[in-house]
Amino acid sequence: MHPDLKEGRSFPDITLPDHAGATRTLSELTRDHPTLLHFYRGWWCPKEQAFLRGLVALQDEMEVAYTLIVTVSVDAPETAAAFRAGIGARWAFLSDKDRSIQDRLELREATDPIHKPFLPTSFTLYPDLTIHSIYNGYWFWGRPTNEEVRRDMRAISRSVRPDWVPDPFRP
Repeated sequence: MHPDLKEGRSFPDITLPDHAGATRTLSELTRDHPTLLHFYRGWWCPKEQAFLRGLVALQDEMEVAYTLIVTVSVDAPETAAAFRAGIGARWAFLSDKDRSIQDRLELREATDPIHKPFLPTSFTLYPDLTIHSIYNGYWFWGRPTNEEVRRDMRAISRSVRPDWVPDPFRP
């Protein structure tokens, strides 16, 4: 992982095609909302399928809480679109099929030199793309649980929402 990718630092505003082929920037997708950004190996990985199905179960909560999910892989847009539809996801799937972002961020998984997938990594981001937390998901248990995503989104939301009232009964 690139040494600049650390908690408290700004995540780069990457530009990639989405699952429909439209060019998107990360800042455009986040639209000033706390975001879970997940780099995944590809549609074919059973670990990714299990993790992303868990996020699908969380997506209703994420949407009503004004928080977002964005995923990135080396899959082509049409492959990402099919995978997205197949698991029932409604968030943006970005394609880095030429691996330019992967190289820039130094997020290539070293154990698969043939397919050259992303190192499964999750970032929780503030609306200005500052990194709140980083999860290394090379081993499945290194990925954030839905409860950890909720915890991070709660902490970020509390710090950026001027009308946040954590406990209306406390003076």
